[in-house]
Amino acid sequence: MIQALLRPGSLLEHSSAVGRGQSLNDEPQRLARRMRVDGANPVNHARKSYIIWGGVKAFYSDHFVLPLPDGHKFPMAKYSRLRERLIDEGVIQPDDLHEAPQATVDELALAHDPIYIHAVLTGTLPREIQRRIGFPWSPEMVERSSRSVGATIAAARTAVDEGVAANLAGGTHHSFSDKGEGFCVFNDVAVGCRVLQRDGDADRIAIVDLDVHQGNGTAAIFAGDDSVFTFSMHGEKNFPFKKETSDLDVALPDGTTDEQYLDLLRQHLQHVLNHYQPDFVFYLAGADPYEGDRLGRLKMTIAGLRERDDIVLSACSSAGIPVAISMSGGYATDVEAIVTIHRNTIDTATHKQWPRLSVS
Repeated sequence: MIQALLRPGSLLEHSSAVGRGQSLNDEPQRLARRMRVDGANPVNHARKSYIIWGGVKAFYSDHFVLPLPDGHKFPMAKYSRLRERLIDEGVIQPDDLHEAPQATVDELALAHDPIYIHAVLTGTLPREIQRRIGFPWSPEMVERSSRSVGATIAAARTAVDEGVAANLAGGTHHSFSDKGEGFCVFNDVAVGCRVLQRDGDADRIAIVDLDVHQGNGTAAIFAGDDSVFTFSMHGEKNFPFKKETSDLDVALPDGTTDEQYLDLLRQHLQHVLNHYQPDFVFYLAGADPYEGDRLGRLKMTIAGLRERDDIVLSACSSAGIPVAISMSGGYATDVEAIVTIHRNTIDTATHKQWPRLSVS
């Protein structure tokens, strides 16, 4: 049985729960970008005027490699192969690829406990938390994790201006404010949300998490916060076995097919966008619902996952909602299949146009 669980009142009360940081700069272009003209008065949190004609900027951190033991199940090679294929196949132009910046401690602290951040940086995490993360501690783990967060921050800031941008890694949604697990050290999307809100670039954010595993860390970080709507479609019987409560959880039985999945996505995504009316979306485009994934347990095809991407990106572009994409999970034995799924996500984004709105 497919279960869709909506947190009580989550679409009924939309008061902003997060205090904003310092005010915007007085630069005219910053002010103009924050205006929406839709028959009502311009408001500070509204969408800007932009259009995309086929170029998507992407941020990578694949050359910061974790020293993992032989036989480790995490497919580190997929990231460099993804960047290579995007360039080789002309999906992204070289000038649109950028090395991920490193997230600062202050940025990480917008979503994470300072004690946890310090323990990660200094290699002093409790043994059990390090075990649950699934990576041995190393300086390379620290740098890659913080750069993955930096890539999502950079993609989000770029999307505010250009409609869409991508982190070629990220989607580390199992990281809580004070601990990590499931190959997730810091929660890149949670930090990205808080950076946009702090800087006045978004007020109401929706997280569309289509990784096959529930975004438990993300749900916990934003529990009770009406300024961020968490939507997760995931395997009902898959990791994490103790689920958190998102604003909307759609739990899928093992063996869910393309048709079943896509029908549910269309239904629930439109509900989220129409009722919550976010002014920014973070999209976690996991490759692990794929039928060949070792950890997925669903029966989606590569073509079905591409249609999934099209549904999400078409809905957001039609509504003029900017989107930052993260790759999230993917654990198929065939690494090229994972890369193809991620490559298709970026390619789909390049074919979308965000509307240009007139500002008067």
